[in-house]
Amino acid sequence: MSEVRQKAELAGKAAAALGSLTTDKKNEALLSAAKALVENSEAIIAANREDLQRGRENGTSESLLDRLALNQDRIAGIAEGLRQIAELPDPVGDVLETIDRPNGLHIVKQRVPLGVIGIIYEARPNVTVDAVGLCLKTGNAVVLRGGSSALSSNRKIVEIIHEALATTAIPQDAVQLIEDPNRSSVDEMLKLNGLLDVVIPRGGSSLIQNVVQNATVPVIETGAGICHTYLDATADPEMAAAISLNAKVQRPSVCNAMETLLVHQDFAGQHLADLAERFKDAKVELRGCDATRNILPWAKQATDEDYATEYNDYILNIKVVSNLDEALAHIASFGTKHSECIVTADGQNAARFQQEVDAAAVYHNASTRFTDGFEFGFGAEIGISTQKLHARGPMGLPALTSTKYIIHGNGQIRQ
Repeated sequence: MSEVRQKAELAGKAAAALGSLTTDKKNEALLSAAKALVENSEAIIAANREDLQRGRENGTSESLLDRLALNQDRIAGIAEGLRQIAELPDPVGDVLETIDRPNGLHIVKQRVPLGVIGIIYEARPNVTVDAVGLCLKTGNAVVLRGGSSALSSNRKIVEIIHEALATTAIPQDAVQLIEDPNRSSVDEMLKLNGLLDVVIPRGGSSLIQNVVQNATVPVIETGAGICHTYLDATADPEMAAAISLNAKVQRPSVCNAMETLLVHQDFAGQHLADLAERFKDAKVELRGCDATRNILPWAKQATDEDYATEYNDYILNIKVVSNLDEALAHIASFGTKHSECIVTADGQNAARFQQEVDAAAVYHNASTRFTDGFEFGFGAEIGISTQKLHARGPMGLPALTSTKYIIHGNGQIRQ
């Protein structure tokens, strides 16, 4: 039997036991895991050094190495995410609706776990802990398949979590890590109907599209982040600069970072040159349209391929537009329905932008970097869904549940 099938079967058996656990028992396990991660942070960092070394040897970019890197502060933050999940209300068992039928049937609609969740993701070991926390809190077992670039980190993290779970009511088999680095292990997961209830991919567009196009197991699609910020004609220059810089450089390797800055021609004529200098100081390479390069002749020429690229790096496209309509059309053509922002003092333009842009998160006068489960108060997230069925946006605890109808009768039969 393959590693993938064997571990999925073990997770399935554990899931049956998870569904009956009380909230207190689940929270105790999460707090135990958080404590263990902090206490064993040096071991995690040592394993992470192995991944970083392999990454450097393989020519991995610095921005992607930053996504992979762990230190004491990041591990403390990851553990704090588990504690916050423990403090959140448990959605399992919530009654969403009650229906009393004329024939006397009493129908209750309530939340239940999904079952066994497969997570396929790339070089972000924090996702390992976030996924475990969210899945266990909602009574789901989880099968993790992280990227090979983070294998040492993920192996050590799961080992520590298993040791912590051994003293709790949650079975260790509820958390499984696929260690086979070959793509065939991903392909096998995508076909495990009957063992996996859902697969959630997190990573770049090629990973996500492979999962969406080839899975027979149901998929919750998380999207690549080609995010835009539009500086309208009435945008406050200092606010526009602060939001734009934060959206690009605060952490450029993540999916909610800005990739293209759209600038109204009136704003560009007065403020783009100064704003561009601030991006240069932040070591951001600028690529622009013809109108942009008339103002910034040193910027590289931007192409449609650039506008369709999620850089995850210190590279930014700039496009000057004549009006809101042109900005909306550009976002409709190149956006990935993730996170979009307008900076403006015009309330009507803001309302129109937020109504017409088709994205999971649409901002007025705030950075796209806030599209995050932690920032939304979810404790952590399993991913940011860009699809419209079941869940959309940062997916916290309720997104990892389904529903069940509980029907009470007193002998009714259908005529």
